[in-house]
Amino acid sequence: MIFNARKHRVSTQLTVVALTLALAACGSSTPTDGADSAAGEEATTEGGLSGEVLVDGSSTVFPISEAMAEEFMAENPDVRVTVGVSGSGGGFEKFCAGETDISNASRPIKAEEMELCEEAGIEYVEVPVAFDGLSVVVNPENDWATCLKPEELGKMWEPAAEGQVTKWNQIRDDFPDSDLALFGAGTDSGTYDYFTDAVTGEEGESRGDYTASEDDNVTVQGVESDAGALGFFGFAYYEENKDSLKIVEIENSDGDCVTPSVETIADGSYNPLARPIFFYVKKEALETKPEVAAFVNYHLDLANEYLIEEVGYVALPADIHERVVVRVEEMTTGSIFGGESSVGVKLADKL
Repeated sequence: MIFNARKHRVSTQLTVVALTLALAACGSSTPTDGADSAAGEEATTEGGLSGEVLVDGSSTVFPISEAMAEEFMAENPDVRVTVGVSGSGGGFEKFCAGETDISNASRPIKAEEMELCEEAGIEYVEVPVAFDGLSVVVNPENDWATCLKPEELGKMWEPAAEGQVTKWNQIRDDFPDSDLALFGAGTDSGTYDYFTDAVTGEEGESRGDYTASEDDNVTVQGVESDAGALGFFGFAYYEENKDSLKIVEIENSDGDCVTPSVETIADGSYNPLARPIFFYVKKEALETKPEVAAFVNYHLDLANEYLIEEVGYVALPADIHERVVVRVEEMTTGSIFGGESSVGVKLADKL
């Protein structure tokens, strides 16, 4: 089945810094139905598409881009979609340097990144693509950390914990006197930024003595191999590895212990770790590169929404999706977050 094959590719290919997703498909190009950007009609003119779409950025958003790219190239065999994985921060560096058409991000663009793009004369359209729930996982042998409060996670991860908080019983008295080993996203990752903001109150501020990687599979392997380990990553990676990891419930703002799921992420009850995820597309590419406009349209086509759900994320509700389509149609540039965090912010209110 496509789903199982794609899951396998996600786990085996993410260690590669840049991936060229080439399909040996044949036949004529098939235009997609769905949201049209200003360049959409040109993108599907008679004779088909050709060219290259360059994508880089978040490892969290990568599974969506990979799935979309594979299916898009099957219908448009003369277009090559290249997807890189360098983290949200690394992706924005390339994007604002003019090296890519689309930048995947698991958090909104930061003020300093906005300035870089402005200095380079690069305008962009911010496109929320799905919802994710950051998932906290432990080793299956861990029978004590069933539900954690955000402030307990903060106690583990805050800068002051470095070299000091090394045992589970320092988090809660009734936890065992076992070594605490932490795994998570690297500092170039939007997942790292969001997680630290949500649990320590300071975006990008955490202890430095943990195993950090832009490859979420490093976290999976680390937690699997250490009975005292705890890690975090996007919901899709938990879904892919749930047979070998144990999920931790998170106490939400109502005091309820909640497990991340499609339902709890969508309804907002899995807070504060539910979040929107994005891609940013260069306005000039939308206007001048039909293959880029067509790929963006393919992303937004409701007929392809199943690909988002297939890889483990939550599709946008209809009302939000409609507003996102309008942003692309009108090529509305800039960020609705203005360089600020999305923690605790409802996407619907911003749009």
